[in-house]
This record gives sequence, structure tokens and C-alpha cells, in this order.
Amino acid sequence: MKLLLDTHIWLWSLLEPDRLKPGVYKELASPDNELWVSPISTWEAIILMEKGRLRTTGTPHRMATTLLRSGPFHEAPLTHDVAVRSRKIKLSHEDPADHFIAATAQVYDLTLVTADKRLRQIAKTKIMRC
Repeated sequence: MKLLLDTHIWLWSLLEPDRLKPGVYKELASPDNELWVSPISTWEAIILMEKGRLRTTGTPHRMATTLLRSGPFHEAPLTHDVAVRSRKIKLSHEDPADHFIAATAQVYDLTLVTADKRLRQIAKTKIMRC
């Protein structure tokens, strides 16, 4: 299965794995699954570090690079198709990162792994509930 990790799932998997439900942890650890991360998640992680909401050692940019190298992550490209699709997705909020991540899952036919209740309700998106 091809799994697109929402930003918090990606960060939890590396920094706080005990926050993941056992079934989710098992799926992320399975060699049968591919783990995908959007550049939007990298952007979000850097913002969290800059604001001090995610504690790190070193600069936010260096830490983001270290996190990306910490696992067998595939990059889910941010394309024009993703940008267009992001504006077609109906959410109860206007968080651009959520729109882009949901659109990425749809465009690349990835299963979105998220604990975000707002994202779990998007039509036409495969979701792994956490």
C-alpha cells in the first residue's frame, strides 16, 4: 500500500512513535508499504520549529533534512495538478496545507494516514484512520 503521511503522522513516526496506534505503527513499519511525504509537510514542520512548537536541535532547515533522511520516504511531488485539485477539495477550514496534502493523496492515488477528523471526511480520498 502507498501511504501518504499527514504532517503530524510523519513527525510522530520519527519523534513520538508511542503516539501512534499500534495498528498504524505496524503499517508504517511494514516493508510491504511505501511511505510518502509531501513537500508541504516539510514546510509545515519547518514553520512549527521556527515558532518553537516543535523542539529541535540545530536549525529548522537542517532538522527537516535530517527527518526526511530518517526513513524510506518517497517525495510526493507538488505539481500543477495537485495545486488545481487542492482548490476543488471541500473542507470546513481553509488551511492550505490540508488542502494540498489531501489533493496530493487524490492525484497520486495514495492512502492518507491522518488523525485529523476534518481530513478524514474528504470525499474521494482513501484514508487510514489513526
